[in-house]
Amino acid sequence: MQRFDFAGATAVVTGAASGIGAALAHALARRGSNLVLLDRDAGRLDAVTAAIRADHPGRELHTYLVDLADAAATARVAVEIGQRHPRIRLLVNNAGVGLGGRFDQVTFDEFSWVIDINFRAVAQLTHALLPALKAEPGAHLVNVSSLFGLIAPAGQAAYSASKFAVRGLTEALRHELVDDGIGVTSVHPGGIRTRITENARVGSGVSLEEYAAGRAQFEKLLTIAPERAAEVILRGVERRRGRVLIGWSARLPDLLARVMPASYNRLLVTGLNRGVVRPAPAADATPAATAPPAATS
Repeated sequence: MQRFDFAGATAVVTGAASGIGAALAHALARRGSNLVLLDRDAGRLDAVTAAIRADHPGRELHTYLVDLADAAATARVAVEIGQRHPRIRLLVNNAGVGLGGRFDQVTFDEFSWVIDINFRAVAQLTHALLPALKAEPGAHLVNVSSLFGLIAPAGQAAYSASKFAVRGLTEALRHELVDDGIGVTSVHPGGIRTRITENARVGSGVSLEEYAAGRAQFEKLLTIAPERAAEVILRGVERRRGRVLIGWSARLPDLLARVMPASYNRLLVTGLNRGVVRPAPAADATPAATAPPAATS
């Protein structure tokens, strides 16, 4: 498969108002792509688009406000995008949310909210826009999973379930779409400095003291800039890589999960508490079990 060509491409990015999504939008504009940006935060999305238009006045840029937790609204936006952009060269499903709390500390509605945004919307948009990808030679699909799509620490049942589901869907699509000439990449970021911790919900059964302690410990480990993450992702797209891991906070736990699939968590906790495994996310440690997930969106 030839390298991905960004110039003149129509690129769709979800969660584009901040974090990795905003960084991807800017990086794609620099590479000559026209943009279709989705988010639910009107003010921040307007700021991103204004900055891109100022820096790249020749780029086509369309925005859609949508709450991906709403399946009907997501379907309407997907139809509109497909009609307006019948040929899409790049789709990046980046939007995501977090939820702090063990499985028995969250309600099923809270659990379902995470699954809806992090997985159902990914599958829904991909399914709806797949004809537009197939219509464009050399197209590519990127689904942003997470470090917690590689490991599943205590306190992250909902988030890990959603991100493992994204990983599984993406791997299946990679095999299914190869004959269509569509590249497929699963992205697993580690500790990225984004707003996902600010937007994360706290399970109804989690005490504020427990959550605050976990979050304070966790946020110290968010060391990777979204701009760096975006560049790593787009280099992976250009080279048609099937999987992209960002940072040692993703690569080291992935290695441990392969070597010790049933007992990696104990080793990560021990290493973190001793200051040996600095890149490991705080959510792997017992004190931070209710912290937000690794900031990946």
